[in-house]
Amino acid sequence: MHLPRQLGSLHDLPDSPEAYDEVLADVTEQALARLTPEGNLEHPDCDDDIGDTSLGITSLLALAWHRTKDPRLPEAVRRSTDFHLRERVYTDDNPGYPNLRVRDSGLPYARYVLEAGAHPIGDWPSTVWSLLQTVNLLDLADGLLDDERTAALRDMARGYWRWLTEATFFNPQEAGNQALGCVVGGLMLARHLPPPDAERVRARAIALYTDEIRAHRVRDRGALLPPEHGGAYDNNYGPISLSFLAQAHRVSGEEIFAEDGDTFARYLDARLTTGGFDVGGPRYSEQHSGFESVLGLRYFGHRVGADLGRYRGDTRWGRYAVKPDGGVDGHFAWMLVWQIQDTTPWHRTPSTEPVRHQLRAGGVSVAFDSRMTPSLIEADGTYLLPAAVNRQHGFGPVVDGFLLCRPMGEIRVRDVRAGALAAKLVTKPVVTRDHVLRHVRSLYVTDGTRLWTTVAVERLPGEPYLLAGLPYASDDGDRLRRVAEAEVASAGGLRLTHPAAEGPEYFDARADTTQEQAAFVLAADPRGYGNPDEGWSHLVASSAVEATPVPDAPDGLDVFAVRYGPGDAFHASFARTPDGLMVRTEAFTAVIGDPAGDEHGEPLLTLSV
Repeated sequence: MHLPRQLGSLHDLPDSPEAYDEVLADVTEQALARLTPEGNLEHPDCDDDIGDTSLGITSLLALAWHRTKDPRLPEAVRRSTDFHLRERVYTDDNPGYPNLRVRDSGLPYARYVLEAGAHPIGDWPSTVWSLLQTVNLLDLADGLLDDERTAALRDMARGYWRWLTEATFFNPQEAGNQALGCVVGGLMLARHLPPPDAERVRARAIALYTDEIRAHRVRDRGALLPPEHGGAYDNNYGPISLSFLAQAHRVSGEEIFAEDGDTFARYLDARLTTGGFDVGGPRYSEQHSGFESVLGLRYFGHRVGADLGRYRGDTRWGRYAVKPDGGVDGHFAWMLVWQIQDTTPWHRTPSTEPVRHQLRAGGVSVAFDSRMTPSLIEADGTYLLPAAVNRQHGFGPVVDGFLLCRPMGEIRVRDVRAGALAAKLVTKPVVTRDHVLRHVRSLYVTDGTRLWTTVAVERLPGEPYLLAGLPYASDDGDRLRRVAEAEVASAGGLRLTHPAAEGPEYFDARADTTQEQAAFVLAADPRGYGNPDEGWSHLVASSAVEATPVPDAPDGLDVFAVRYGPGDAFHASFARTPDGLMVRTEAFTAVIGDPAGDEHGEPLLTLSV
């Protein structure tokens, strides 16, 4: 089976003016064929996320007219604008909506589902989206809409803003992307208001960002990020938030949006594999966004000098939102408008600066979590996740069923390069189940094709082994294929195990199940609410690559050595030297210094080809 939504890298989609004109021409033909006598441009099968969608198509037609002057478009824009103003603006409270601060305000809002009382919880983001469609149309109204329609749109947008910021609680779903979208809507609306009103709305939007979003950022892997549905980062909504930060900076010029976007971009670059695969997040573990991410990835990738466009998006949504039949849907259309208007080029070459939470060279990458334990290993187009044993997740030595990867003290990191080799040494104090402090030294070395991992720790009792990953996916053209094995070699013994027990708490890589599906089965909240991906933390055991200690380790040490990726027989030898543990393989020689480190306690590492 294939992973359902992570497809090609987003920077592979053509983004020249001519390519975007082709996209708009496609939208134009679909829209004109769909336009009803009433002016409705909604997809016939649309029933939720609907309140802004006709207006979104309208804004795309307005942009197309400005670029092509197609004579068919002005009348379609006017009719569809009238339809939204007449049929899709609600001023009576939606029965059951729980987040009002003011009842019967009479302010306009958009509905997630048109039927009264049907899933009203989605009205807040739908109103944000409708505000964004409206301000885009206001930006494009010149030559298309008369003064009366323009004034009606402006009044509606002001009403949307007031409903979002006065009549309701701000960001009631604790979704960073929705909150950022609201801020952008306010910044864009301000440009269409008289100076005193404009300054008030702009100041309010920036205050909402600083006080309600920025002040509540969540730390992950050393970065502060806008919270998303109970987590720090979500694979679907995170890059969408990055696009909002890009638009906020484009519209306002405020440096705070650029600084926070740069931080976010560097974080994403560190967690993203070379092949663009990523997994994890509170709402959607693997359901990557498409065109909604392009603006942020392109804008901030260029700013920080990173190839963020390698991100594997859902290229079925590579240009715009679509329904199952492939027909255009106006949902999130403002992102397509912005990415067409923005001319920032893709930065396509990797950053060469060492990054604490990443090791990357060629086709090999290791992303590290906040504990400096690998969260994702990529080698030769195959991806391994942290495996699970006895409810413990990670990569590291296991003794008597206890995984030694949780730090008990400061984690030290050293990056070294030698020729075509890149290496990272992580030293981590850990505590065994019987309260004995051990120093785990993990060396990761890559030549861009293969990854060597050496883990050294003071001699362990019993029959220890190295938990070396859960084989999960492999490149298959523009798709990712689920796998149950990986090309791994060991200088000691090696085995691939699968859980003996059955049930949702046991993840067998041979089953036709994705990580996301397994996480949601184990979650306390329904899919899409709270932080369903916490369910994955309840996993008891998984398939796992397990390596036993090398037979000729120096006295007093257990040493584990594995190689990920292709190659002939794996040769490795180990010896104590005055400078530390010498590791020799077919590709390099390294010396891992004493756990005490240098005079500042920092790890010592030498590397040679």
